[in-house]
Amino acid sequence: MRTTGRIDRDRDDEGRARNARPRDELGRPLPPGSVGVERIPEDLDLPAAESLAWAQDLLDRGLAFNAHEVLEGAWKCCPADERLLWQGLAQLAVGITHIQRGNTTGALRLLERGVERIGQGDGPSPHGIDVPGLIAHADALMAEIRQGTTPPPHRLKPRLVAPENQQ
Repeated sequence: MRTTGRIDRDRDDEGRARNARPRDELGRPLPPGSVGVERIPEDLDLPAAESLAWAQDLLDRGLAFNAHEVLEGAWKCCPADERLLWQGLAQLAVGITHIQRGNTTGALRLLERGVERIGQGDGPSPHGIDVPGLIAHADALMAEIRQGTTPPPHRLKPRLVAPENQQ
């Protein structure tokens, strides 16, 4: 660990900051030494189907922040022509995380960005990702928030893959 100014930060071998602090189920940092939820490795490089299945399981368990980390891992190693889609999926998960945390302003911003990115593809979406369903789901969440309603937890579990494409 190196000290920069007054802040202790975990660094990798190249000097980039790495946050090793434990986090709660909503991704908020806990005090050092606390027990948090299991962290998602930063260097994920999984096949798309595995990333989607893991992210879906996390969403279904209410762990949208962790799902975001899985989807971000996929975004960082996917083919260039899929990058906006995976980035949008990660942003949708972060938008849900903001809803869970009670940050409706952040939720709206991230859901809007996510919808914009996942809706940019031409033709059928890869890996059976349910782009129309995800856009409709995010639009419904945003409408609820704009009406002053907090979506209940069961509404924060979008289906990433269209039912007919699930294995």
